[in-house]
Amino acid sequence: MPVILDNYKEITKKAYEKNATLVVVTKTKPISDVEELIALGHKDFGENYVQEVIEKEAALPKDIHWHFIGHLQSNKVKFIAPFVYLIHGVDSFKLLQEINRQAAKCNRVIPCLLQIHIAQEETKFGFDFVELKDVLEELNRNPLQNVVVKGLMGMASFSEDKAVIIKEFEYLSSLYNKHKEQYHWDTLSMGMSSDYEIALEYGSTMLRVGSLILHSRTMQQ
Repeated sequence: MPVILDNYKEITKKAYEKNATLVVVTKTKPISDVEELIALGHKDFGENYVQEVIEKEAALPKDIHWHFIGHLQSNKVKFIAPFVYLIHGVDSFKLLQEINRQAAKCNRVIPCLLQIHIAQEETKFGFDFVELKDVLEELNRNPLQNVVVKGLMGMASFSEDKAVIIKEFEYLSSLYNKHKEQYHWDTLSMGMSSDYEIALEYGSTMLRVGSLILHSRTMQQ
């Protein structure tokens, strides 16, 4: 049984108590794992790779909420624009413009989150404080009709130092709270397998959890 049922139930319960959505990360996992979670009533799934999410979307029920949580290249937007439920990692205004363009072709309005760089690792993507201010001002000047920014997303440092993670989540939460009323935001996506409990304590409304819920194994081809 690929799904670690006790963990799934525990994380779902904790998310529910905090009024947060659990996105189960199914990247590299076979369609059968997703089907097992669907049978439990789960609908929100996170994918990192465009080709993989295209294949899964085609094979599974159309009421699934597909969250794209990886780094999205502009030239790949067109492939997921017809069905993607939420794009978590928008890290440039150029990408936002391309999502808007492809959404218009599909006669859709695509929900997006702006990714904030909060971690110490340089490999993480995202806006800093000044860049966030700039992109919000640009959106005020030149509104995009086919995207809607729903809030912020961030990934904490991969660290065993809880104080580091708390500081990063505190900062991201403060940015979210500062702007959420003005921009009508309702989504703060932070917290993964290693730090989701801390994220919930600091206001996360959306968790992205994979390894705690699904046994580690590569996707069957």
